[in-house]
Amino acid sequence: MKVIICGAGIAGLALAQRLGSSGTEVTVLEKAPGPRTGGYMMDFFGPGYDAAEAMGLLPSIRAQGYHVEELAYCDELGRRRAGLGYGQFAKAVGGRLVSLMRPDLERALREHLPADVTVRHASTITAVDNRADGVTVTLNDGSTLHADLLVGCDGIHSTVRAQVFGPEHHFLRHLGYHTAAFSFDDPAAHADIAGRFCMTDTPHRAMGFYGLHGSRVAVFAVQRTDDAGLPVDARAALRREYGSLGWIAPAALAACPPPQQVYYDQVAQAEVPSWSRGRVVLLGDAAHAVSLLAGQGASLAVAGAYVLGEELVRCDSVETALASYERALRPVVLDRQRTARRSARWFVPATRGGLRLRRAALVLARLPLTDRLAAGAVVGRPTTVIAELRAARRPVSPGHG
Repeated sequence: MKVIICGAGIAGLALAQRLGSSGTEVTVLEKAPGPRTGGYMMDFFGPGYDAAEAMGLLPSIRAQGYHVEELAYCDELGRRRAGLGYGQFAKAVGGRLVSLMRPDLERALREHLPADVTVRHASTITAVDNRADGVTVTLNDGSTLHADLLVGCDGIHSTVRAQVFGPEHHFLRHLGYHTAAFSFDDPAAHADIAGRFCMTDTPHRAMGFYGLHGSRVAVFAVQRTDDAGLPVDARAALRREYGSLGWIAPAALAACPPPQQVYYDQVAQAEVPSWSRGRVVLLGDAAHAVSLLAGQGASLAVAGAYVLGEELVRCDSVETALASYERALRPVVLDRQRTARRSARWFVPATRGGLRLRRAALVLARLPLTDRLAAGAVVGRPTTVIAELRAARRPVSPGHG
């Protein structure tokens, strides 16, 4: 079987590893000229953690992790106003959690690709011929590729989804926020953070800071807005929107890199009625972005890659595999999306009264019984989708089509 994967992010690399290990002929197309270095810190747990373990990737992923003691909300002078220990989250998932940068997770996946997986950077798809028996894609250099299946792993603004399923606005639900991420070098700020993930305790907009290796500080920014449109100049927009914040914010904004080096996007969910159409299927954020409010986009990307890869290897036909993949994963995705929408108003409260309510909730979350409820509300319902798939695995001959 031949598979074309569009996108060398987390979902695409995880699927390439799983399929390549089974003997499938895999070509990965990536529009960027090389591996991306930008991104933000994330907590990797849940079904993706289970899938990474099943794929033998967990030791490499854990080696990229950072030790985070607490999520701390700090005032304009950097004084802690409220917080929640990471131990509560770790306990809620049985210690199966690692905090790491998005580029580091991609690196761990990339380093485990089988040697015969082809990765082509600076390659984009300009046309898709989607047939009942296969797919042909035309690339930006005019060449064509033929395969049994095309997998769109190209993110929330998926080109594959737009070309095969329809315009982006049919599938994206804007959740009322913009977000950004970048990093800068500042030994003093790095020491001040001291192993914590620190968020400004501010209404309407907030900035978060956490220390990376050396003296680099990663910045996470989020603001409320009803406008889904993105600014032309991300750096100028950040300085305009967050210029009134105190503590580390002025130094971070002064050191903000050029716009092309800043990650900036709307906070949105992808809601696609069917994840496959003919011999084209969507995976990861292209199919089911849950948004950073849910905190499990990377986990669901790896889990989805494992489920899709397993089904393609073990099912008798591509069509059966695609149906089984969606049937297994969609309930998990819908649960995570609902959890994110319920918690959206607490992510960055609109008023100072909302900040006081959040502080009170964090105090209650440290009490017996309520601590488990709070952690459970963040991690969502447990799922056994990966365990069930591993249990159902049977020996197969790779390469069917």
